[in-house]
Amino acid sequence: MPDKIKKTENKGVEQLEVLSKLTGQLAHEIKNPLSTIKVNLKLISEELNELNSVEPVYSGQGAGQKLTRALRKIAVIQKETDRLEQILDSFLRYLDRDELRLASVDINELISDMIDFFTPQAYSSSVTIRQSLYDKSLICRVDADMLKQVILNLFINAQQAMTKGGDLMVRTAQRGKDVVIQISDTGSGIKPEELLHIFDAYYSSRHRGMGLGLPTAKKIVESHGGTIGVDSIPGKGTSFTIRLPIQV
Repeated sequence: MPDKIKKTENKGVEQLEVLSKLTGQLAHEIKNPLSTIKVNLKLISEELNELNSVEPVYSGQGAGQKLTRALRKIAVIQKETDRLEQILDSFLRYLDRDELRLASVDINELISDMIDFFTPQAYSSSVTIRQSLYDKSLICRVDADMLKQVILNLFINAQQAMTKGGDLMVRTAQRGKDVVIQISDTGSGIKPEELLHIFDAYYSSRHRGMGLGLPTAKKIVESHGGTIGVDSIPGKGTSFTIRLPIQV
């Protein structure tokens, strides 16, 4: 590769790192006043509720109805500040560059734990989990907590895609030097034009979706030296495939 191209690429990487640092700092700065706003909204709401309970003071004056409307508006603002805080938290997790806490983990055991954890939530949505795990241990060097975050995100996505219930299939296998984790559903599927963007930050086809779950999952898997891919047929379902290097 010519030196000029290398220098251009290095400069681009440096600029992205600076931008990530600045946006991370900005998100932290926004969180501080946001916390103050949330606290004060709560205090105002409590005070107005106390006033609203003193009915004789407002009897026949119509002020009680105005107070009730004001409380509803405050509740809306509280809900949106909570949502903004969730967006900021997700963004900061996406930018997080902490080193992985690697350990030798049996992927079958990790998947089994996540299935046990998620089963009650799946049951409540009429989702049946079907598992087919490899008959031998599949040991990988991974950050177990971060990988669990990926698996849980895929489980939740699958559940949300099956609004009327369905099957969530979880499989593990060994393919050469890779451990393969496949998570499939019988849900609504993803349109081809949406499939191209599902790993893009802040892209979401769901109403009020934050669009950071799958980009974060991709970032985590790739930080382990692995890959994540997706296949989907609209109206039939979606399948995510994770490949991780097996520990030699």
